[in-house]
Amino acid sequence: MELTREELKSILRELIQEDLPVGHTPLGDRWIGGTLYLQPHDPDATPKEIPIENFFHKIIMLRDRLRMMEQAVNAHKKLTDEDKVNLQQYITRIYGTLTTFNILFKDKKDHFIGQSSKRA
Repeated sequence: MELTREELKSILRELIQEDLPVGHTPLGDRWIGGTLYLQPHDPDATPKEIPIENFFHKIIMLRDRLRMMEQAVNAHKKLTDEDKVNLQQYITRIYGTLTTFNILFKDKKDHFIGQSSKRA
């Protein structure tokens, strides 16, 4: 891929500044009011508690920004088709990595879908 540093920064700046039309993505009922506990292995380290709603909101923000990046890549005029395909493959792999969090979604239609699932 042949992008200058400034061109890449411009793409990323566009992604950050754009607003995606974000709808409501509901958290699964069994998680509402729940808490995520992070227990360090080191007994001297302090555990962390995070409301699941806050954690879920961060996952939704990540998903929405990833979708924005996907749209920007597909619409970018200076990227070749080959570059777009290569970047799209990375994005698909990222979605696949995030499938672990699908248990938090109320609706299956909101799940992350990785590469193998897209082929089916």
